[in-house]
Amino acid sequence: MTLASPPVPLPSVAAALEAVRPGATLMVGGFGLVGAPLTLIEGLLEHPGARDLTIISNNLGEPGRGLGRLLLEGRVRKAIGSFFTSNPDVVAAYQEGRLEVELLPQGTLAEAIRAGGAGIGGFYTRTAWGTALAGGREERIIRGEPHLFYESLRADVALVRARAADELGNLVYSKTARNFNPDMATAADVVIAEVDEVVPVGALDPEEIVTPHPYVTTVVLSGKAAAR
Repeated sequence: MTLASPPVPLPSVAAALEAVRPGATLMVGGFGLVGAPLTLIEGLLEHPGARDLTIISNNLGEPGRGLGRLLLEGRVRKAIGSFFTSNPDVVAAYQEGRLEVELLPQGTLAEAIRAGGAGIGGFYTRTAWGTALAGGREERIIRGEPHLFYESLRADVALVRARAADELGNLVYSKTARNFNPDMATAADVVIAEVDEVVPVGALDPEEIVTPHPYVTTVVLSGKAAAR
């Protein structure tokens, strides 16, 4: 099949991660370790430019695994997400003043990412009103109910995990491993997708494609796939 667009670049992990600069804001997919781009995260540990980072993710991996390793290496300055207590190292880093944390309710986090990808500057929600998470945010009464204002989220680079890509960069996902990945792929200036396989154009059912190729900057093979 003749490609109407140029094929998506397929660089090495190290070459793809050159897009990550010191002080960058990264969105990283995953729910726990499910759907996390573990090969790309491992690559960050070898990349000297991956330091002083702000990480937007549901959580920071597990102790010594995934984003948890990046934290232990002292590469993360700030974490924005929902469920950090699953990793005791995050709690310790916060209590010791080594990590800044911004907690968002999980649905609010998802909507902030989606809104960033849709070009929406912010939104109002009732969630967290009257709690410590309100954090002095702007309040507004809508239909008689108090709402809080949240700015949308965007990143310099998104690291996402998909099951497969075609040669253009269209992405399909695997069940719950999809989680935050598709929304993050719309909300960053550079999107690096880690996949298990790259297939010819036309091999993916168009009805199963979740992330269209214009969002995807580069594709890399997961460690297991690259070793085949």
